[in-house]
Amino acid sequence: MTNSVTNEALAPVERAQAATNYVAIRVEQSGPVLAVTLNRPEARNAMSLQMVAELRQALAAAEATAGHPGAVRAVVLRGAGGHFCAGADLKDMAGARMRAMQAPASAGAPASDPIAEVNAAFGELCVAYSRTPLAVVAVLEGTVMGGGFGLACVADVALASDTAAFRLPETSLGVVPAQIAPFLVERLGYSQAKRLAVTGGRLDAAAALRVGLVHAVVHTEELQAELNRVLADILACAPGALAATKALMAQARLQEPQTLVQHAAAVFSQAAQGPEGLEGMTAFMQKRKPNWVPV
Repeated sequence: MTNSVTNEALAPVERAQAATNYVAIRVEQSGPVLAVTLNRPEARNAMSLQMVAELRQALAAAEATAGHPGAVRAVVLRGAGGHFCAGADLKDMAGARMRAMQAPASAGAPASDPIAEVNAAFGELCVAYSRTPLAVVAVLEGTVMGGGFGLACVADVALASDTAAFRLPETSLGVVPAQIAPFLVERLGYSQAKRLAVTGGRLDAAAALRVGLVHAVVHTEELQAELNRVLADILACAPGALAATKALMAQARLQEPQTLVQHAAAVFSQAAQGPEGLEGMTAFMQKRKPNWVPV
């Protein structure tokens, strides 16, 4: 179901996506899975401000379906034309630089900083996808650079084709991987993240697997089968429990275990006594699949 379709019988997310005239991305829902494709193949899917805004819109529409029939449970990010993403669109940066040069400071207030605003917009995108209660899977092919590298880091599961070539070029261009850095450290740890940043890091798919940037590397023709296996595993998990687990893990990486004991116990109790917990335990006893597993 593409974003060009309008039909009152569509699931909530499909109606929301259909109402949006996406230009820089392509959106398609298949059951509980929303496929979001970066769709600027002529620019190796370089990330424009329009693409950033559309990616956030698509995610927000998907999140808004929670609890409704046809709700989205997993988002798949990939790129059109054999590449994932070549980083930021330099035209946007050039435009921001021009606006920064022309912006006068108003009386009693500093001038706006268009370059910082463009950079922050991408950072907010990364935060949105890293914090979403939905499962996020990135399918990585060809060029994975700059902002594309950042999106790979925020995905819950990253699958790479053996064609994938990862690059963190910011320091070699005289700038800073400012919004990517926190997610790079989170994904790879301080030592590997720093190594890549100070060397303008280049990784092929095998090296990305070794350092933990991606979770699997397969031949391009096997990518869809690997994605289907991962999605089947995700959809076997209860959506509420998955969301609560992601939220708890986000806290756990910043806090000492002993500080989370009581909170974690409360989260567990709420889940165990809720409809998913009851259904899951009943299904286990009855040796059947729980009702959230697609038929």
